[in-house]
Amino acid sequence: MVAISVSRKMLRAVLILILLAGSACREVPADRLYALHLDAPPSVADWEGALPRVVTVKGGRRHVRTVIENIDEDTVHTSTASCHHGGRLPDPVPVDMRAFYTDREIFIRLSWPDATADADIREWGFDGNAWQNLGNVEDGFGLAWDAGHSLPRFTCSVACHIDNFGVTGANFHATNRMKLVREGEWLDLWNWKARRTGRFGFADDRFLASEGMRGDVPGELFKENSRARLNPESGIFPFAEGDQPIYDSEGLPVGKEFRPAGSTAPGFLTESPSGSRADVKALGHWSDGRWTVILRRALDSGDPRDVRFIPGDREGVAFGLSIMDNTLFEHYASVLPEWIVLLAAENGAEPETGED
Repeated sequence: MVAISVSRKMLRAVLILILLAGSACREVPADRLYALHLDAPPSVADWEGALPRVVTVKGGRRHVRTVIENIDEDTVHTSTASCHHGGRLPDPVPVDMRAFYTDREIFIRLSWPDATADADIREWGFDGNAWQNLGNVEDGFGLAWDAGHSLPRFTCSVACHIDNFGVTGANFHATNRMKLVREGEWLDLWNWKARRTGRFGFADDRFLASEGMRGDVPGELFKENSRARLNPESGIFPFAEGDQPIYDSEGLPVGKEFRPAGSTAPGFLTESPSGSRADVKALGHWSDGRWTVILRRALDSGDPRDVRFIPGDREGVAFGLSIMDNTLFEHYASVLPEWIVLLAAENGAEPETGED
C-alpha cells in the first residue's frame, strides 16, 4: 500500500509538470495556484498528491499560549517594540494551498500552522454563581478575489485604508477600514471564521466595494448572545460584568435554573445564510498544530458580484489571502500577486484568453 501511494503521488506530479510544460511557445508562470480537473470531488489521496502553492502571509500577531512569570524590567526593555532595540516582527506564516475542479465546482484547500486552535469567540463560562465572559477571539481567514479583473497586479493592499485620520496636539486618531477607492470596482470576499461560520459548514460570501464590506444577501448573520443587547436601557454593555447569555451551549434559554459550574455558552449566535450568501461551503478542522479548511463552490454561482472560474483561462483569477490568529484586526496578509488557474481538461477546449 505504501508503494502504491508513493507511485500515485509521483504520477500526479509528473502529469502536472507535463501539463505545465505542454506549450512550447509560451512561458508558464510558476507563481500560480493550479487546479486540475477531476470527474468527482477530490479524495484524501487526491489532496495528498496535489501540486501545492505556498502563499506566505506576513505582518500579523501570532497567538501563543505562553505564560512568563516575573518578567523583570530588563526583559521588558529588550523585548518591547517601542524601545530602541526594536521588536522582532512575527515570523511569516506559510499557507499550503491546493485546488481541483469538476465540471461544476471548484475545491480549494488551505492548510497553515497554528499552535492554538481558537475556535470560540466571546465564549461564556459559568463559575457556579454567575456568568463570566472569557473574552476570547477566533481564528479565521479571508480570500479576496479580483472578480472584475479590474485591478492590475492585485494584492490585499488595495483594500486596506485609513479613515478619520487626524492629529490634534499630541493625540493621534485613525480608523482602519477595508474598502476600495473607486466606485464600480469590487472584490468577491470569502470569509471563514472558526466559530461563527466554521461550525456551521460555510464561509461567509461577501463583497468589498467603495462602501466597504457587504454580504451578498443583506443582513447580519452573527448576533451577540447577550441579554444586554436586548436591553440597552440597562446600562450594561454586551459581555461586560453583569451581563449573561441568552442561550447556553445546548441552545436552551438561560434562566434561573440550576446548572453546574463549568457550563458554557457561545458568545455569538449564527443565522444560517441564504441565497448567494450561502454559495461557499467549508469543512475545517484543527489537528497537530495545523488548521486545514476545504472550500467548495460552483464554478459560476450566477451572482454577478461573484468570481467566475473558467477552465482553460490562461490568465486565471487574482486573489489575496489574510489569516487571522485569535484576532479580529491584526491579520497576516499576502504581499505578492497571486493567481489561480484552472488547467483545461484533457478533452476540453482551451479558451484563447492568453497569447502565444
